[in-house]
Amino acid sequence: MTAPEPRTILIVEDQLLLAMTVRDALEDQGYRVLELAIRRQEALDTVAQTRPDLALVNIELADDDDGAVLAAELTAMGIPVVFISGQTSRIESCREAAIASMPKPYSTADMVLAVDYIFRHLAGDESRPGPRGLQVFSSPFAAA
Repeated sequence: MTAPEPRTILIVEDQLLLAMTVRDALEDQGYRVLELAIRRQEALDTVAQTRPDLALVNIELADDDDGAVLAAELTAMGIPVVFISGQTSRIESCREAAIASMPKPYSTADMVLAVDYIFRHLAGDESRPGPRGLQVFSSPFAAA
């Protein structure tokens, strides 16, 4: 019996050091993290090559790119999005483009727990609570 393929995650974050720290922590937990993106088009180019199971998207990206626009595009492609941003008012105004949000600042451990929780949530498993700060929205991706 072969092991299942690891879940694939796209991180779109203009704070590169933060993105690398989260990437390393997720990879340590067995996730596969795609090429880090700091702009909308970089993220779309990556998705054109490899479809992620989940995208972590900051609302403000490099060069004034809008992460909410990217999130709506990814959601339309069937890719669940979690906003990773400290801009709670922007998250509220565009929450239909994502399944959840994890506000900054967050610890790397909490982000790993949030990703674990989101995958369980998408599979219909609500047996354990999510980490502090994670806000889950209604989702067309969740198991019925």
